Amino acid sequence: MQVVVLELARYHLSMNSRGPLSRAFSMLAAITLFAASVIHIFAAQNDPWRQDQTISPSDFAKELQKKEPSLKIIYVGVRALYQGAHIPGAVFRGPGSKEEGIAELKLFAASLPKDANIVIYCGCCPLERCPNLRPAFSALHDMGFTHLRVLILPTSFVADWIEKGYPVEKGP
Repeated sequence: MQVVVLELARYHLSMNSRGPLSRAFSMLAAITLFAASVIHIFAAQNDPWRQDQTISPSDFAKELQKKEPSLKIIYVGVRALYQGAHIPGAVFRGPGSKEEGIAELKLFAASLPKDANIVIYCGCCPLERCPNLRPAFSALHDMGFTHLRVLILPTSFVADWIEKGYPVEKGP
């Protein structure tokens, strides 16, 4: 990504037919894209999960249609958002940002087999700022779960799940 952005910037700067304002705007756009890619890479490096331990909303929605009885879906955000709408079959075990939320998560997980098919999610805010997912994932990973995945909701549960028309339940 960075190489592409830098090549685009070099191309735009080398164009003699463009005026100085146009070249400056092109360079600013390229620098902005470069900075965004660096931030994305930095954020990804701080995530405790690997790429193969993630699942996209579209893939997870397809997986839900199979109605796999062994699938454990765990919401690790705040209770009010869970009550407003959550993925069908999800259980509230959070928030992952609080000691009592992690304690509740660990207590629940202690009864599960270590090879349980677990997907955790939050979606309270943009993923890079989510205070709940990383501690919850780390707690479950440290407990030895081998089939643990994170539902990647880059913007929020509303934008990346509800507004896409994926199934929800409401209530406690």
